[in-house]
Amino acid sequence: MPPIKLTLVVAVALIDTDNRILLAQRPEGKQLAGLWEFPGGKVEPGERPEETLIRELREELGIAVKEPCLAPLTFASYPYETFHLLMPLYVCRRWDGFVQPLEGQALKWVKAQELRSYPMPPADEPLIPFLVDLLGP
Repeated sequence: MPPIKLTLVVAVALIDTDNRILLAQRPEGKQLAGLWEFPGGKVEPGERPEETLIRELREELGIAVKEPCLAPLTFASYPYETFHLLMPLYVCRRWDGFVQPLEGQALKWVKAQELRSYPMPPADEPLIPFLVDLLGP
């Protein structure tokens, strides 16, 4: 059996002043299109996870995040058919700028207990209880 490829993707739960979490909808043409996910992306060679988030949030949402504002919360480990996904989840409550969908993706601010109402990739679903515990009902 050939070794399975490990893919490192990093995600963030952006939390606003009303304790809502930002979800982004995967655009048409991408794998898992239409599903809702936490913002983030694939860690590039030579990049640390925090650097990836800072870059991805600037590119996807037009906001500036400082590394000390990213706090690791938990991670997901999920076996997809052609690769294994390892995805650390960070929490961020402070950023500069206004969140905007720079890649044409739909965005929604959602309370933690409403996260299960949005269809998500299977790797994202195990992260929900940690956010519910963090933010409460």
